[in-house]
Amino acid sequence: MLAVLTLVTGVAALLLAAWCGWAASRDQPTKDWHFVGMGLVSLLAVVQLVIGIVQLARGEKPDQGTTIFVAYLLGAVACVPAVAFMSLAERTRWGSVTAAAGGVVLAVLEVRLYDIWGH
Repeated sequence: MLAVLTLVTGVAALLLAAWCGWAASRDQPTKDWHFVGMGLVSLLAVVQLVIGIVQLARGEKPDQGTTIFVAYLLGAVACVPAVAFMSLAERTRWGSVTAAAGGVVLAVLEVRLYDIWGH
């Protein structure tokens, strides 16, 4: 279950990055719909955090250590909300660039989470 959710979250993060990157290329700031997208991607990351913690509570262990796994889960949850707030502060095309960069960072975190869990 965690592998599928990791893939879905990573793909959603890349789609968000492309969408916000498209807005930046057209010299547009992030708009309300972008924030809805960021909320949905953040929700996926929260679901992933909950499922990851449940798996740890059931006794399953990541290959590369529980501490690093939990740290990456928390980073994944915090990534998109952090760039959303930064994007709100910068209401120019650079806010869209920031949101796009956050989507790419989340996708990279998802790849790393997959490696840490050890599939």
